[in-house]
Amino acid sequence: QVQLVESGRGLVQAGGSLRLSCTASGRTFSSYTMGWFRQAPGKEREFVAAIHWAGRSTTYADSVKARFTISRDNAKNTVYLQLNSLKPEDTAVYYCAARAPDFLSTRKDGYGYWGQGTQVTVSS
Repeated sequence: QVQLVESGRGLVQAGGSLRLSCTASGRTFSSYTMGWFRQAPGKEREFVAAIHWAGRSTTYADSVKARFTISRDNAKNTVYLQLNSLKPEDTAVYYCAARAPDFLSTRKDGYGYWGQGTQVTVSS
């Protein structure tokens, strides 16, 4: 079992930056592939980024590529999402998620563990 807790919620202006963190407890964090998803009001939860358990590879949604960066520190049981050049359309609740298989997935149903989410609001 893995418990995930996100932090770093905030209200920023368009063009600003924010860093989200997700700290895990429970079973060995370093063996899990981690992902970030987001859900805007009235929309489906969508994939944002994912990182291999060893940090060897990452993948991003086209909408955030070159603006967001996912990283992890296995010694701290934490995965990060750096959000740069934020746009109003990035406003959403951001969720981190964990999956046991060691290959990346962009599918919601590929992740078995979820955090409670943290709100990011970008004003224009």
